[in-house]
Amino acid sequence: LPRVGLDARLTRQLSVGMQSYVRELVARLPGVAPEYAYVPFQKGGNFGWSEQIALPLAIRRAKLDLVHFLSQYVPMLLPRRFIVTIHDLIHLRFPDQFKAKVGPYYATIVRHACARAVRVITDDDRTVEDLRQYLGVTESKVRVVPLGVSELFLRSGARYVGARPYVLYVGNHRRHKDLPTLFDAWQGLPEALQLDLYLTGPDDFGGELQRRSAPSRRIVALGNVPDEELHAYYAGAQALVQPAWREGFGLPMLEAMAARCPVVACIEAVPAPLAQAALTFSPRDATQLRAKLQALLTDEGRRERAIKLGVEVARKLSWDRCARATANVYGEVLEKA
Repeated sequence: LPRVGLDARLTRQLSVGMQSYVRELVARLPGVAPEYAYVPFQKGGNFGWSEQIALPLAIRRAKLDLVHFLSQYVPMLLPRRFIVTIHDLIHLRFPDQFKAKVGPYYATIVRHACARAVRVITDDDRTVEDLRQYLGVTESKVRVVPLGVSELFLRSGARYVGARPYVLYVGNHRRHKDLPTLFDAWQGLPEALQLDLYLTGPDDFGGELQRRSAPSRRIVALGNVPDEELHAYYAGAQALVQPAWREGFGLPMLEAMAARCPVVACIEAVPAPLAQAALTFSPRDATQLRAKLQALLTDEGRRERAIKLGVEVARKLSWDRCARATANVYGEVLEKA
């Protein structure tokens, strides 16, 4: 069998969604695409000796026909034939939101890897133009493979019940996620709705959550929430809100749809496969977001339609389908070779 190496390192630099991608592909590829023998490389971190020396040596010793780097964190010594996954280029779209060293890393290491790669895999059509614009990637070598959703989120299960109904945000708190727009929209809803706002992650807002809360409504920071609990929070929420200026794929939106939770999102954050099921608003527009939320909360028919469309979308986007489509890219490359 042709031998395919998988860079399966789960490092600190990988977001929660990127780690899910790595784990799911490594677990599912042998089952859905048994025509290849897979060699996962799981040891080591990013940027140091283990990535730049040990990993290239291990890849060379393994005598592989193809290597798939599952993120943009790659060694400078690259194998002869490889594919790289670039989920998004948010770091280059909003450079002022990230550390100064990020831009040069993309301009050198990532750009070089994309130029050398036989294929570049990304999650959504919107990123194809970003790859061309920011990294000079030829469109003909890019393949779009949407991500998948765990079966866990499609199963019926317990719903979280809070002191009051709530809307939910799932993600980190970086500036491009635009949580102030969500806070403003939520705070402007009629008090009669008595609606809480739950956020995953720590309370790192310097007292803002407490200042915006009132006896009849609160903003609650949930901390780190494991998937089993997250399913219950999705299932119990009135809506998941994603105000980010941009997302690569936005796994929480897909997970929420699978768990029968309506999604309200910035139109720039929604990937093409989810577009038909999400209620959208313009970037930074708290008034529009508030109107969408209020309509969803007061119109049961609209809510049911959003739930139905979301579940239909989620059932089509399995991780097995993602793994199979990824293996098809391997086949394309190896047949040509």
